[in-house]
Amino acid sequence: MFSQRVKAKLCTLALVVAACVVAIGGGWSFAQAPEYKLGAGDKVRVVVLADPEFSGEYEVDAAGNISVRMIGRLSVLGMTTAQLEAALTERYRSGGYLRNPKLSVELMSARPFFVLGEIVKPGSYPYVAGLTVAQAVAIAGGYTRRASSSRIKVKRFGSPAGTEDSVTEDSIINPGDILRVPERFF
Repeated sequence: MFSQRVKAKLCTLALVVAACVVAIGGGWSFAQAPEYKLGAGDKVRVVVLADPEFSGEYEVDAAGNISVRMIGRLSVLGMTTAQLEAALTERYRSGGYLRNPKLSVELMSARPFFVLGEIVKPGSYPYVAGLTVAQAVAIAGGYTRRASSSRIKVKRFGSPAGTEDSVTEDSIINPGDILRVPERFF
């Protein structure tokens, strides 16, 4: 009734919707992850209560910096949102911009994850909370005919170069992870 291509797209859509339901309906959320470390590609919102002119949305650049109004470049690589709040509070106070700064930092979106190898559409994709390897593969269009679904590797964000872990389709993918699907042996 449906072609293989239509079935694959419907499967992908179902997996993405399921991941979103988990993320919204009581699964993991950024607000509940106080140990989440900021890195390149993350987007944060800074809200300064005393003066909305100081508020803004910032993306962490490739070097791990954000350029904050009045303060300038600030290295945030490896910081939690709470640590960033403290750093901004201190910088606004010590710079003489605000006497008693009251601000909050919120993670708007996490850095993307990446899928490489024997995948229909390799590339970077927006992170969805609670994402599994199977869902990541589906988002990237599924396996090619030459893919080995039993030898999938992941390089975790921040891990040393050349370090990869073997994973299964049920393994969790985190923001910034690089998923590699190798060719199967013939």
